[in-house]
Amino acid sequence: MITWDIYPPFAAGAVILWTAGATAAFRKKEGCSQLSLWLTAAGIIVYTLFVGGLWASLSRPPLRTLGETRLWYSLFMIVSGWIVYIRWQYRWIQLFSLIVATVFIGINILKPDIHDQSLMPALQSAWFVPHVTVYIFSYSVFGCAFLLAVYGLWRHTDHYLSSADQLVRIGMAFLTFGMLSGCIWAKQAWGSYWTWDPKETWAAATWCAYLVYIHRRMGRAAATDSPTPYRQTCISYIWLIAGFLLLQMCWYGVNLLPSASNSLHSYS
Repeated sequence: MITWDIYPPFAAGAVILWTAGATAAFRKKEGCSQLSLWLTAAGIIVYTLFVGGLWASLSRPPLRTLGETRLWYSLFMIVSGWIVYIRWQYRWIQLFSLIVATVFIGINILKPDIHDQSLMPALQSAWFVPHVTVYIFSYSVFGCAFLLAVYGLWRHTDHYLSSADQLVRIGMAFLTFGMLSGCIWAKQAWGSYWTWDPKETWAAATWCAYLVYIHRRMGRAAATDSPTPYRQTCISYIWLIAGFLLLQMCWYGVNLLPSASNSLHSYS
């Protein structure tokens, strides 16, 4: 039976494989390193085996607690970075994704947020798994866009902006589906599509922030075909960073607010 007690060995094995994959990517000067792809995929499989085993042991999806959402986020962060590497061959993205994933893995080792096997009636819905997993995957895609923004600012280049734009559009699609599925689920569970719960409010703010970013970027692209001035590039990068911080507030920061004590979305 797979439990949180054996999470550290699984996590360590996955991190070792991901580290080897990131190192192989750096050593490949051009194109994708096949060794890197296979090592990263092997780590993903190891980590997924733990997630699947935990799901079977709990007899429920491991999505109930904050620690369990961190479990999925660390996995999806690696998957998103792996896909970005395949698509654009940014040698550094797997290392940066690994750093983010390792931070969340470390938090989970120190504080796994272990709860019992039961699910409250509201969570016993067909929308539970797709709603939460789609949301967490969108967070990982936005996380990669955030990494591109930070790296672009550091290197003083707009080279990564178009890639970030594509990631934001993908993340926005998943985030929108997550919000719509959540509305349908809320209607079934509580009789209302939207209640301005603290979590919902911050989710709406995050969604609006990325929507404004998309419209801003599309507007500038339609206005001129000339290269984007670096000042505007910096604003776009900073907007992506701000959007990602809003996302963190929506995910777990809202739990620190006094109003969250009565939230239907609290991880308890």
